Amino acid sequence: MPDLQLFYENMQIAAMQVGILYVMVLIGFIADKTKLYTEKTAKACTNLLFYIVTPAVIINSFFKQEFTPSSGRNLLISIGCGFLMHFVAIAISYPVYLKGERDENAVFKYASIYGNVGYMTLPLTNAVLGSEGVFYCSGVVMAFNVIAFTHGVLIMDNSQKKFELKKLILNPGVLGVAVGLPFFLLNIDLPDIITVPVANIDAMQTPLAMIIFGTYLANTDLKSVFKKKKIFLAGLIKLIVLPAAMFLIYKLIGLTGTLLTALMISSCAPSANNTVLFSAKYNKDTGLASQTVSVVSLISIITMPLIIAIVKSAA
Repeated sequence: MPDLQLFYENMQIAAMQVGILYVMVLIGFIADKTKLYTEKTAKACTNLLFYIVTPAVIINSFFKQEFTPSSGRNLLISIGCGFLMHFVAIAISYPVYLKGERDENAVFKYASIYGNVGYMTLPLTNAVLGSEGVFYCSGVVMAFNVIAFTHGVLIMDNSQKKFELKKLILNPGVLGVAVGLPFFLLNIDLPDIITVPVANIDAMQTPLAMIIFGTYLANTDLKSVFKKKKIFLAGLIKLIVLPAAMFLIYKLIGLTGTLLTALMISSCAPSANNTVLFSAKYNKDTGLASQTVSVVSLISIITMPLIIAIVKSAA
């Protein structure tokens, strides 16, 4: 049985992170209701998040890491496991959403596959495992950005009738990795005039995304949440089924200790905020996306600490 004190500590940390997120969401909600910053204006900011802020987040993650043979090897392992986790999530979700309305299924499928591996995972990992765990999770974040901006675009963008390699490569996620990776591998020490602006733009991601999220939520019928069973199905896949599958896979390939725990924290994160942003970018139902992310995030306050406690006792 997992240690109860550990469970409550992790639950407190997870609840705090969700609480911080929702304070920013509330600001966006109020801003929309008072017409200070409306959903229409927020949608116009989506490209800012996609094409400027997102690459800065990825590039800055490379700037903050120092390359050594050991760190390089561990990063490769965590990146590989990050790709593996998303491939498993895709395989689990694909047969679940074959029936039903295509655009709705796109939102649910994205929410089932892609987790909040940045804002939710990194602070929680830091509290539970320290800087070593955060480093492993950063590899998952890199994998997330590559797959979310390739496979994730295929899910959401109905205009893509076939696989377009050029369009999928020339996107913020892949380009951010392409720019940042050489600086990590070559241990290039850049001046503050470059690193500080990138870090400051990086810092914009969470507050801007959450405020935009709040404007979408303000225009959503929250009472209809309980009528949409697929929201809870997405939560079941993201919070229970995927972590269980990844735990078995990671144990079978021999992962243990801090690496196992860090990767499992990433696997049990709630649906990504990008679910809402991608819905806005590709003209899907932002209200449905907001409802889904909200419900899954709230449920994760219970599920994440429980999974972390179980994994730590088995690691």
